[in-house]
Amino acid sequence: MTTTAPPRPAPAATEPAWPAAAQGRISIKRRLLAMLLALFVAALATLYLLVRGYANQTADTTYDQLLRSSVLSIADSLQLVQGEWRMDMPYASLALLEQAPSDRVFYRVGDAGGALISGYEDLPAPSGRGNDGPADSPRLYDASYQGEPVRIAWMERKIAGPREAETALIQVAQTREARTALAAGILWQGTLALIGFTAAALALAYWGLLRSLAPIRRIERELAARSASDLHPIVAPVPEELDTLVHSLDGFMARLSENLDTLRLFIAEAAHQLRTPLAALHAQMEVALDEEDPAEQRRSLLAVLRNAEKLSRLVNQLLSDASVIHRSNVRQFQPVDLAELLRQAVYDTVPQADPQPDVRLHLPAHAPGSPPTMLGDSLMLREAFKNLIDNALRHGATEDGHIDVRLEPLDEGWRIAVSDQGPGIPPALANAAFERFVRGPNPRAPGAGLGLSIIKRVVDIHQGRLALSNRVGGGLDAVVTLPARPHEA
Repeated sequence: MTTTAPPRPAPAATEPAWPAAAQGRISIKRRLLAMLLALFVAALATLYLLVRGYANQTADTTYDQLLRSSVLSIADSLQLVQGEWRMDMPYASLALLEQAPSDRVFYRVGDAGGALISGYEDLPAPSGRGNDGPADSPRLYDASYQGEPVRIAWMERKIAGPREAETALIQVAQTREARTALAAGILWQGTLALIGFTAAALALAYWGLLRSLAPIRRIERELAARSASDLHPIVAPVPEELDTLVHSLDGFMARLSENLDTLRLFIAEAAHQLRTPLAALHAQMEVALDEEDPAEQRRSLLAVLRNAEKLSRLVNQLLSDASVIHRSNVRQFQPVDLAELLRQAVYDTVPQADPQPDVRLHLPAHAPGSPPTMLGDSLMLREAFKNLIDNALRHGATEDGHIDVRLEPLDEGWRIAVSDQGPGIPPALANAAFERFVRGPNPRAPGAGLGLSIIKRVVDIHQGRLALSNRVGGGLDAVVTLPARPHEA
């Protein structure tokens, strides 16, 4: 069937792109130093508590042993003579406990009935006496005496009497000044050692951090020393942790270099291709202005029109080629309706003025709401289809022939075929036909030689295949096969 021009689709409204919120700069060095400092402060506080506990335990253990020795010394000096308690007080054992200048020592010796034998009568008695350990070994408890905290050691001393064994209670108390001073000395020395160790560890960590960040500074210096056009890979040695980052940066610079090369090539080719038509157009305009014969002037103006059409097509194809190159680097694939794209391509390509070429569009039958779709770039695919049809119109359309455009499903993909009844393609040109600015033989209308190269680029980006083959009865089949889901999508 001969296609009728469908209504032109309205351009899709685009939403405004809002800039992302600017984020504050961060410093890896400051962040790592802050984390290390917080870690060391927490470790220092924990070690300080451990050292303080160790200092108090050491002081208590040392002076508790002296208290026990004093109690045992007094117990050894205690005697029972004719039913009366006598003792020769060993003051040297008490003098060992007076280590601090303001430290004081108290003692009390009493019988089983609570009567005072010697010492301070009001020294606090132990609570639960006889229930917290062996009675023949010194035991310890804490109390308050004369408004000060004291540590008291006590024991019971049993001596055989005339009728039965007599029991004496011996207590030795010491204020806590010496213990506090000893614990403070140990804690102070331990704290100084911890502070020194922390300072040395922080200095070592800072030095190690600077050494660890040195590869980043080397990369920075290498990039800063480069010229704007130097996009070769980074050669500075990097640690394993930065290998992925540097590899990604090298890949980005490689893509940027490829884009710049493509841009330079496009500018050079555009300048080369546009220079000749513009010069010819200028010369023909001058000839037309100089002509006095209306018939000759008309012929000159027709030549100007033909060159203007040729130049317009060249510019359009150059812009189409540049657009495809740009979008091929972006590769934002979305579901597209192939049938609708082919309708748009036919409408945009087939001339609307009479006589219209006979272009027949064959689409597969599908249920409503389930069109033939694939993942791809709609703009690039539409440009490829337009160039396919345009190539057939320029090289294969005949007065009594027709052009078939077919869309057929394949296994996990689609087949688009454009068939004409022209002379086909010479075998010598089959391999070079996909190169830029290569024109086919004897075109019905002048072209720029970019159509097949644009189609090939679009098909390759969508991981499809493009094949040209001469038909047996004459004509050319241009067949494009596209997967429904390209891998990179």
